[in-house]
Amino acid sequence: MRVLICGGAGYIGSNMTFLLTEKGCDPIVFDNFSKGHRTAVRRAELVEGDLADYDLLVNTLKDRNIEAVMHFAASIEVGESVRVPLEYYRNNFCNTRNLLQAMETAGIEKFVFSSTAAVYGRPAEIPITEECPKDPINPYGQSKWAVERMCHYQSRTGRLRYAALRYFNACGAGGNATLGEDHRPESHLIPLIIRAAMGRRDSISIFGTDYPTPDGTCIRDYIHIDDLCMAHLLALDKLDTSSELVYNLGNGSGYSVRQVIETVRKIAGKDFKVTEAERRAGDPPVLTSDAAKAKKELGWEPQKPELEEMVESAWKWHNDHPNGYPD
Repeated sequence: MRVLICGGAGYIGSNMTFLLTEKGCDPIVFDNFSKGHRTAVRRAELVEGDLADYDLLVNTLKDRNIEAVMHFAASIEVGESVRVPLEYYRNNFCNTRNLLQAMETAGIEKFVFSSTAAVYGRPAEIPITEECPKDPINPYGQSKWAVERMCHYQSRTGRLRYAALRYFNACGAGGNATLGEDHRPESHLIPLIIRAAMGRRDSISIFGTDYPTPDGTCIRDYIHIDDLCMAHLLALDKLDTSSELVYNLGNGSGYSVRQVIETVRKIAGKDFKVTEAERRAGDPPVLTSDAAKAKKELGWEPQKPELEEMVESAWKWHNDHPNGYPD
């Protein structure tokens, strides 16, 4: 299958491209390199372009005989989305609408969308199921939820078959620990702690130590990037017989901030400074997924659910790439 990977030079997109290649598919990367890295693309064909370029999208889809599209080219920082909401609606919603229009013009129906657990906002129940109310509390989550609704109504026309996959916290390095996280600036917890262990940060902060959790720190659901990408592959296959799929992707159990810190210390064999700070506004004590639906319908089962394995792969990648990707 020839699959267009929008945002294929980014963290999740590059790992998805690697897996598709390993499975005998023919991925084509579409990226504007505003966030992605050329050296993460590897062997796949590359089309440099922006999702706002409708004509380029249509020509790419037609000329390369694309059969399905996977979409990872989104802006992802919650705090930034609050500061520049219009930019998030432009990139995450308007550009996705442009992509879907190009797919309709080219006669391509299969679409796998990178959504987020942020569509749930502050959930009323834990663990979170797909049926929990959708009440995003920031422009990032709202823009993703708006795309899900757009896909839903487009699928009713019979011209789109889509899967919306709601991630919890993707982490680790895939491709045998050769494809890791290199966000600039970095905001994800595990890479930040690893940088502290490497001596590239002065310290790591814990925001809130008085939550109603076993050790007083927030608990989050982490999923290894390899497991996340395998779920995408299974969802793509299921679109042969389904027009609308929605799944949570997480391990179902969580790890606290202190657990993540101690795991990095163990894997790294190094100590580093940890400071305690006040809670951040809006941080729920616990966010974990109920991924039973994906397991039942896709036959998906995380193969790397242990935090140690996630951290170990990330630690290896960051040590092999202390300055990130060379480009």
